[in-house]
Amino acid sequence: MIDSRLPLLFLDIDGPLLPFGATREQLPDGYPAYESGRAPRGADANPLITRIDPAHGPRFASLPCTLVWATTWMSDANDCVAPWLGLPELPVVDWPEPDGADPRDGVHWKTRALVDRAASRPFAWVDDEITDADRTWVRAHHPGPALLHRVDARLGLTDADFTTLGHWLRTMTDSP
Repeated sequence: MIDSRLPLLFLDIDGPLLPFGATREQLPDGYPAYESGRAPRGADANPLITRIDPAHGPRFASLPCTLVWATTWMSDANDCVAPWLGLPELPVVDWPEPDGADPRDGVHWKTRALVDRAASRPFAWVDDEITDADRTWVRAHHPGPALLHRVDARLGLTDADFTTLGHWLRTMTDSP
């Protein structure tokens, strides 16, 4: 059951959970590989899933929010990533078909859909492609509080990211 009193946390996978793009100079030994003890559903799980730190699952579960997949993985997020992290099946944002809107405004193609999905509710969005154009657009079109939190795709989520998210979400749930 989704608690409509809690803020939403829209979570992307590629970049925030599954880091990529670091050079050999930045990570001479490559990305760490993790074991979770929980096998993803389906025989053809993504081979890069071992880059996802399973300790993120309990950290997300402890946050006062309704977690929602905001990723092009769509339902594969629940088949592959949720079990790896020890999370239950989560809601998934259904992306609209491209509408031919002028992409030169610099607003990410996810932004409008996430504001629509939030429906005035407070939300945090964790992604590696958020820009100032997205923040400006959300301020102009979303009446509630919003945190657009950009994660460095080369590093993925860090302790500092979880601190920022936890502080903001607790601020949203502690207010009357």
